[in-house]
Amino acid sequence: MSDKLWGGRFTAKAAEWVDEFGASIHFDQKMAAEDIEGSIAHAKMLGKQGIISPEESEKIVAGLKIINEELIAGKIEFDVKNEDIHMNIESLLTEKIGPVAGKLHTARSRNDQVATDFHLWVKHRLPHVLESLTELQEELLTLATTHAGTIMSGYTHLQHAQPITYGHYLLAYFEMFQRDYERFEFNQKHTDILPLGAAALAGTTFPIDREFVASELGFDSIYHNSLDAVSDRDFALEFLSNAAILMMHLSRMAEELILWSTYEFNYIELSDDFSTGSSIMPQKKNADFAELVRGKTGRSYGALMGLLTTMKSLPLAYNKDMQEDKEQVFDIMDTVLASVKVFTGMLSGLTVHKERMLATTQDDFSNATELADYLATKGVPFREAHAIVGQLVLTGIQSKTPLQKMSLSDLQAVAPHIEEDIYDKLQSETAVNRRTSLGGTAVENVKKEIVRNKKVLEAR
Repeated sequence: MSDKLWGGRFTAKAAEWVDEFGASIHFDQKMAAEDIEGSIAHAKMLGKQGIISPEESEKIVAGLKIINEELIAGKIEFDVKNEDIHMNIESLLTEKIGPVAGKLHTARSRNDQVATDFHLWVKHRLPHVLESLTELQEELLTLATTHAGTIMSGYTHLQHAQPITYGHYLLAYFEMFQRDYERFEFNQKHTDILPLGAAALAGTTFPIDREFVASELGFDSIYHNSLDAVSDRDFALEFLSNAAILMMHLSRMAEELILWSTYEFNYIELSDDFSTGSSIMPQKKNADFAELVRGKTGRSYGALMGLLTTMKSLPLAYNKDMQEDKEQVFDIMDTVLASVKVFTGMLSGLTVHKERMLATTQDDFSNATELADYLATKGVPFREAHAIVGQLVLTGIQSKTPLQKMSLSDLQAVAPHIEEDIYDKLQSETAVNRRTSLGGTAVENVKKEIVRNKKVLEAR
C-alpha cells in the first residue's frame, strides 16, 4: 500500500526518482507562508461553521502558528516525499498536534488550496512592484526637472531628427512606466479573488462560509464558478504579460544608456557602482548592469510564452500541467523587482554631459524643420519649403556649413523670403522653447500621477 496522504487507492510505491519528478516542493516551498495563512483562515471557518469542533479548530490554528514561527526562524526542512508545500505543512502539523491535523483538509482540495496560495503569493507582492515603479518614476522626475533645459538631439530611425531637451526625453519613459503601473494595478483586481471553497472542481457538500475566509485573507471577492476557480491562471499570465512589457520599456532605455555612454556619443556616464571593467583591457568601463537588464528581457518573454503554451489546450478543470505555472512567476517577480531597483540606482548616479549633448545639435542640420516651418509662415507651401530646405541642407553638407552659419545672402539666393530673424529661430535653444516646454503642464501632470500612485498604495 502507498504511504502517500492520498495513497489509499494505490497498492504500489513509486520509485524515488518518479516521486522527485512529480514533486513540486523544491519550488512551491516559496509559498509556505501563504499556505499557512490560507490554512489558518480555513481552520477558523471550519470551527465557526461547526464542521469541526471549536477546540479542534483552535488546536489546528495554534499548531499552524507554531509552524509559521519556525518557518520565519528558518528551522523547517521540507521533504520531497511529501511532494508539495501543502502536504509538507500538513505532515508537520500532524507531528505537532497529532491525528486532528487530518481534519484541516475537510471541505477543500489541493486544487483550490494551491490556487489560493498562488493568488496570495502574487497578491502580497504586486504592491512591491507598484512601489518600486513609483520610486523609479520619482527618480526620473528629479532628473527630468534638473535637465529641463538640457538640449540634445531627438532621434528617429536612430538619426538626428529635431532638438529636444533631455528632460523631455526622460519624461517619455515616465509615461511608459505609468502605463506599466496601471497595468500592474489592474492585475491586482484579478489576483484579489478567493478560489478556496471550490474544492477539487465541483464545490463541497459542507456548509462552508467563503465570504468569511475571503475576509480573513483580505480578498476583495470570491470566484463564482468552481471550475474556473481551480483552473484560472489568468492573473499569473497578466502578471507575466505586464512584466514583459515593463522589461521591454527598461530594455529600450538600457539600450540608450549603453549607446550614449560609448566614446562616440559620450552623452552620459554611468556611476562606478553600476559599471564593470575588463579582465584584459584596463581602460574599459562597461555598462554591464544595463546590459543585464536588457538581457533579462528575453527571460521575461520566455516565461510568458512558456505559461501561455502550458495553458493553451488544457481541458477543464485542474490538470497536473498547471504545476508548471509557478516557477516562471517566482523568477520573473524577482527579475522585475531587481531590474527596476537597478534602474533607479543607475539613474540616481548618472552624469549628464550637457555640453556634449548641445554640441551635437550645432552642426547636424536637425534645425532643418525649423527653417521649413519658417518659410511656411512666410506663405511658401510646405512641400515647396521642404524642397528648398533640402537643397540648402545638401549644399551645407557638401560645404560642411550648418544652416545657421550660412550667410543671409546665400540663404536668400535660394529662398528670398528669408530674413535676418531666421538666425535666432535656427538656434537649438530657441527651437526647443518654441516647440516643446517642460515648464508647467508636463511636469505638473507627472507630479500628480506620482501623488495619485502613492495614494493608491497607501489605500491598499
